[in-house]
Amino acid sequence: MAKQKKEAVEKPIEVALWDAANKLRGSVEPSEYKHVVLSLVFLKFASDKFEVKRQKLIDEGKEKYIDMADFYAMDNVFYLEETSRWSFLMKKSKQNDIALVIDTALHTIEKNNKALRGALPDNYFSRLGLDGTKLASLLDTINDIDTNKDPKQDIVGKVYEYFLSKFALAEGKGKGEFYTPKSIVNLIAEMIEPYRGVIYDPACGSGGMFVQSIKFIEAHHGNKQEISIYGQEYTNTTYKLAKMNLAIRGIAGNLGEKAADTFGDDQHKDLKADYIMANPPFNQKDWRAENELTDDPRWRGYETPPKSNANYGWILNMVSKLSENGVAGFILANGALSGGGEEYKIRKQLIENDLVEAIVILPQNMFYTTGISVTLWILNKNKTARTVQMPDYTRNYRNRKQEVLFMDLRETGIPFEKKYTQFSEEDIATITSTYHLWQSSTSSDSTAIYQNVPEFCFSASLMDIVKKDYSLVPSKYIEFVNRDENIDYATKMKTLQEEMTALLKAETQSKNDLLTVFSELGYEIEL
Repeated sequence: MAKQKKEAVEKPIEVALWDAANKLRGSVEPSEYKHVVLSLVFLKFASDKFEVKRQKLIDEGKEKYIDMADFYAMDNVFYLEETSRWSFLMKKSKQNDIALVIDTALHTIEKNNKALRGALPDNYFSRLGLDGTKLASLLDTINDIDTNKDPKQDIVGKVYEYFLSKFALAEGKGKGEFYTPKSIVNLIAEMIEPYRGVIYDPACGSGGMFVQSIKFIEAHHGNKQEISIYGQEYTNTTYKLAKMNLAIRGIAGNLGEKAADTFGDDQHKDLKADYIMANPPFNQKDWRAENELTDDPRWRGYETPPKSNANYGWILNMVSKLSENGVAGFILANGALSGGGEEYKIRKQLIENDLVEAIVILPQNMFYTTGISVTLWILNKNKTARTVQMPDYTRNYRNRKQEVLFMDLRETGIPFEKKYTQFSEEDIATITSTYHLWQSSTSSDSTAIYQNVPEFCFSASLMDIVKKDYSLVPSKYIEFVNRDENIDYATKMKTLQEEMTALLKAETQSKNDLLTVFSELGYEIEL
């Protein structure tokens, strides 16, 4: 019987492109290679958009405007001189000086487009000394992306996001700090609902929180023009990645004049944000000198955060920038839930000031850079009853003053890339619906009412937290189910005895059968 031919499964474009591009990496480290690939993806995308706009001007009889940058900027398109266009690079791709040609193209684009100032790699390709043949092959691979194939699909955005996650995976533990796993960013956006106003990320990495905020607004039929984006990033190469990541998706944002330390050189001193989303570095030591930043206005009303760990420095930086109705959702290592000394005093003050709205413990192995378990904190400056009109629904918040919702998600999630965990869409829907139900339902509601669920969620009062000495460790509040207490040990041991007996008998029978076979073949085994 003829074998049935297997139906070919077409790989998604981002997967096929990654496979092809990664084969060309050779001995170049992922940390370097990501800037090479992502810069070229950016160039291809910018050039494709430019060509479409240029042709449109020609078709409309406006040839005299085709070299005027303002006519491109009005449609969020970057103007490209001929030497910066993808077609020019492809013509030169097999020449020995292709690295210099790419550097010149990137420099010229940045010089001609104010929005990209400081965003693109400077003289990077020439300095890296890449193999010319591999670089030409990489250009051919990226040349296959048709960014105009389906205007409704964010093809380049998908490629960019996929590559960022794959590079973070490739860089592994201790590196790749620029990337927060997508399902965590989705969860934060769905919980704090950043639909209108100022969004801020004090440790913005490659800008993933901003990208997800925009996706949230699009998914809920909001208006992208009604938000303003502010961020800051310390590492220069990651700062450039963030600027490219936003530019490639047409998102305008203020990431400060330069890459800078949020504590030592705050780029947004007077900012008041309606939404803060962040994943600052975990347990950062020696983030300030002993006598440095001791009277910083961001700690006003609180103890100065200890220099031994920046966790509470990040928290107070965010608290100081929240607007009157501001909400913050951020990730921290679990140690911040119960630390002593100055951390205890700051945490106590935050709780007494009624800023803490929810503490959500996440599963292990969600991050590519560390296996530790981390916590999502939600802070809210306004926990009073009020009605908020969202783009496609209305939230009727009840008064949650002096209440904190604890959630334990350690048993939630699905496997990802063999050794990691991520939330499924269903997980995120369950978590966020529970949180929003807690925020809004009252005992008089005729529909769904929030209820505490053992091993999942618990609504604690201020008195509950005071009794636990201001600890925010969820397991101190959420009911634990002892599944062992109702077990009949005699019955259980009897069952185990029967199973083990059957297993050992089968093993003996198998051994005897094997000895018999060898004996019948004339090769008796003597034990």
